[in-house]
Amino acid sequence: MKINRKLRFQLLVQNSFFVVLFLLLVVLLGYLASQYRVAKDITQANRNILTQGSVNVLKQMKAPINITVFATKDDASSGDNFRKGMIDFVARYQREKKDISLTFINPSEEPKLAQDAGIKSDGEVIVEYQKRTEHITPPIAEQDMTNLLVRLSRTNQQAVMYLDGHGERNLLGVKNHDIGEFGKQLELKGFKFANPDLTIAQAVPSNGAMLVIASPQVDVSEVEAKKIKAYLESGGNLLWLLDDNNLRGLQEVADYLGLQVSPGITLDMASAQYGADARVSFASLYGEHPITTNFMLRTLFPEAHEVTAKGTEENGWKVSNLVEVAPNGWLSSKKLAKDEKPVFNEAKDKRGPVNIGVALERVYGKKGQRVVVMGNANFLSNTFITNGGNLDLGVNIVNWLAGDDQLITIQPMPLKDINVSIPDTATARMVAWTVFHGFQYFIPLGFLVAGFYFWWKRRKA
Repeated sequence: MKINRKLRFQLLVQNSFFVVLFLLLVVLLGYLASQYRVAKDITQANRNILTQGSVNVLKQMKAPINITVFATKDDASSGDNFRKGMIDFVARYQREKKDISLTFINPSEEPKLAQDAGIKSDGEVIVEYQKRTEHITPPIAEQDMTNLLVRLSRTNQQAVMYLDGHGERNLLGVKNHDIGEFGKQLELKGFKFANPDLTIAQAVPSNGAMLVIASPQVDVSEVEAKKIKAYLESGGNLLWLLDDNNLRGLQEVADYLGLQVSPGITLDMASAQYGADARVSFASLYGEHPITTNFMLRTLFPEAHEVTAKGTEENGWKVSNLVEVAPNGWLSSKKLAKDEKPVFNEAKDKRGPVNIGVALERVYGKKGQRVVVMGNANFLSNTFITNGGNLDLGVNIVNWLAGDDQLITIQPMPLKDINVSIPDTATARMVAWTVFHGFQYFIPLGFLVAGFYFWWKRRKA
């Protein structure tokens, strides 16, 4: 085929058009890459992205977050490696919330700033949100940072009051039946505690966020019971945890709430598939309520009792069921002996599912009043708090009672430690150096040499 000037011009136009289209494609891809970001974490524990709980917390934080890191550059244990780690860590939060700023200050170069900020250790971090600040020191995990953000977000700074002196499960206790671990988690999320002595105080303090009654073992005095009822009548919030139908002197309070508690416990025959006793019931269904919105974690309740409440025109309560358990089990008519085998009694027992928690709500004056009653306190005990979603459900209940509905979410769990530890020997260091630099330099260089060799070989053919 003869190439003339016309054909040469056509080829030039065709090639030029191809180059222009190719450059336009590159520019378009670059623009799309800058406007839209897609990331997929394929690590075992999702170490490079935030858990959904952290994402939900960030969505509720409308104002900017300022993070200031005080770290020297010449410290071998921190320095540039620490700074890079902090940049990568904060980047996970910045991907979900664009107005998070990160600033580094070298305390050896800016000692006055470090002193004014109250810095006590190298690597200390200050997080500021809506003119409120908190300090955190490394090592910093996602759970630590998100708990800090929850504390800064909390609008209700009133104390959580708890009844004591009647053998209750203690919010600060360390025994297996206590709920001290739950109390620690509440403290991490910004709650403060108060322990009013109702035998001395004229009334339950009205400046608390709520009153917690965690399964008394001896009767509450008549004087204390009347003060608790008066607290409810004046608009106070209440969390009542029950381990049986013995109300321990608080029958008047139960009547005011329209509350009924079963004498027998729930038996769940499906518990065997989880290696548990039939007396341990697993939640199968959660009610339509802010506490359990999008809540899909499995929770377990040892020896739970059925709880029902009835709202009336007189008391004005709106009642919502929270947790149903044992769909394939039943509610026994009596509490079983320790070694007694569970057998369903058609005449006396009630087939599942069984509701074991209620939330009551009404308008009092210009504010809302909230009450939660659970037919089981053991699910928050030190023994069971880490099982399934027990902690998440407990924190959601307290957040709702405190009026911090926006903080109801799935709590971020600690990630598994899957770091590789290299033994401190010459052979181990040599192997590690070879593997690391092999992937960094040797293998890419090998591919380059191989590619050049095959290209040269085909060119000669």
